[in-house]
Amino acid sequence: MNLVFFTEAVLLGTGLAMDAFSVSAADGLGEPDMSNKKALLIAGTFGVFQFLMPLIGFICVRSFAETFGFFYGIIPYISLLLLGCIGAKMLVEGIKNKDDDEADGKLTFFVIFVQGIATAIDALSVGFAIADYTVKLAVTESLIIGIITFFICITGIKIGKVFGNRFKRTASVLGGTILIFIGFEIFIKGII
Repeated sequence: MNLVFFTEAVLLGTGLAMDAFSVSAADGLGEPDMSNKKALLIAGTFGVFQFLMPLIGFICVRSFAETFGFFYGIIPYISLLLLGCIGAKMLVEGIKNKDDDEADGKLTFFVIFVQGIATAIDALSVGFAIADYTVKLAVTESLIIGIITFFICITGIKIGKVFGNRFKRTASVLGGTILIFIGFEIFIKGII
C-alpha cells in the first residue's frame, strides 16, 4: 500500500458516497428532530453497505463472473425501484400531513436498510475494478470506502436537519422528491 493507492481509495469512496450523502441529507430533512443515535445508525448502515458491496463484487468476479455480469445490468433498475418507492412514500406522507406542524415520517430500520442497499448497490461494480487486487488490498480499499461514506453521511444528515427544522412542512415532500431524483440519476447513469 502506498500514497497513490490510499488517494485513489479516498477519491473512489468520496465519489461512491455522493448518493448516500444525498439520501442522508433527505433523511435529515424529513426528520429534523432525529436523534444522534439514529443519525449514527443511518451513517453506519450506509458505510457498512459501501464497505460490503465492493467486496461482494470482488468475490463474484473471482468466483462466478458470468452470473454477476447479468446482475450488473439490472443494478440501475433495482436502485430506481428501491429509492423510488421510499421517495414516493415520503412524498405522499408529506402531502398528506402538509397542514400538520409535525409530519409522522419517522425512518424505520427497514427503510434505512433498504436505503443502504439502494445507495451502495452500484459499488458492486468496484469489484470488477479491484478483481486483480490481493484480498488484503480489496478489504483495505473497501474499508476506506466505508469509512469515507460514514463521515460524509453524518455531514449530510446534519445539513438536512438544519434545513428540515426551518422548513418542517415541506421537508418530507422535498426529501421524497430528492430520493426519487437520486433513483432516476442512478438509473440513467447505469443504462448509459
